[in-house]
Amino acid sequence: MTASVTPLAVHATDGAARAGTVTTARGSFATPCFMPVGTRGAVKALDAADLEALGAEVVLANTYHLMLRPGDEVVAALGGLGRFSGWRGHTLTDSGGFQVHSLSPAVDDDGVTFTSVYDGSAVRLTPERAVEVQGRIGADIQMVLDVCASLPAPPEALRTAVERTAAWAARARDHHRRIETRPPHQALFGIVQGGIDPVLRAESAARTVELGFDGYAVGGLSVGEPREELLATLEVTVPLLPPELPRYLMGVGDPVGLVEAVARGVDMFDCVAPTRGARHGQVWTSAGRLSLRNASYARDDRPLEEGCRCPTCRRWSRGYLRHLLLVGEPTAWRLLSLHNLAFVLALVSQAREAITGGRLGALRTDVAAAWAR
Repeated sequence: MTASVTPLAVHATDGAARAGTVTTARGSFATPCFMPVGTRGAVKALDAADLEALGAEVVLANTYHLMLRPGDEVVAALGGLGRFSGWRGHTLTDSGGFQVHSLSPAVDDDGVTFTSVYDGSAVRLTPERAVEVQGRIGADIQMVLDVCASLPAPPEALRTAVERTAAWAARARDHHRRIETRPPHQALFGIVQGGIDPVLRAESAARTVELGFDGYAVGGLSVGEPREELLATLEVTVPLLPPELPRYLMGVGDPVGLVEAVARGVDMFDCVAPTRGARHGQVWTSAGRLSLRNASYARDDRPLEEGCRCPTCRRWSRGYLRHLLLVGEPTAWRLLSLHNLAFVLALVSQAREAITGGRLGALRTDVAAAWAR
């Protein structure tokens, strides 16, 4: 397979954690890396200029949603995902595998049949079609179609998920190699499944690595299991992935989970929690989470976090932001989302600096203490 992502350049390590650079045909981005989630081609309430100003380097979009609205052919006709959305950085598309978990479609050995959330029509997605759709969407990195089982799950369900994910990964890899309807340097990442079963995780990792991908994701976590089981699963899985390539933990981005996964060797993350929480008045700070709906903030003239240099904290008070939130003013969603994303992007930057300085343990302790409250 012609590599579309060069080997990860590791600049520093601290235990299993590493700070590095991923290089693609588009350019490069630093790791650890947090990717804001722009499911339908935009992070809710924000635009590409907002994300650029915050320093984001990679944005995630969802194949299932974009293939239905506006349609992958429309995205292609308008220049591909980056040009379509006005985003100049890197893009990554999820294959639609998470919707296998969230929408409970009909799954068989050949693929998945969804009921469209937009018009109720039947939508068929196979490993090959997922490659083709993502090729037309034009992201820099696309993911193979996988089966993400909800947890807890019976052993037979996890076994089926591993078998189908492995078979679909091989089909996706082969199709990705031969089709011409994708950007020539578009990378393809494989996904490891297996729930919290260490034996299945090891098997899935071995089978996925054997196929040969540009990077590797750990999927099927943060879907109902306790944090200690998630971390134990990472400890089994991550060492089995090629150290010279990016490692991506799908769907995890809360502060504790993020720094603990970094400590176990993960490089890339995505999560809707910072922006989804913002729309409900949940504010992320270095002292933990605060709920802006609390009446104690009604006359609070302080910024969301003292010393924060995000656009929201530089100009507006907690009291004003609470007012916007309570009256349903959409401006609140934007301003709080800007702050929460600034916080998590700053956190991965702090993690890079801590790894370089051999201080990641101290950062883990501080984050755990703040977010245990």
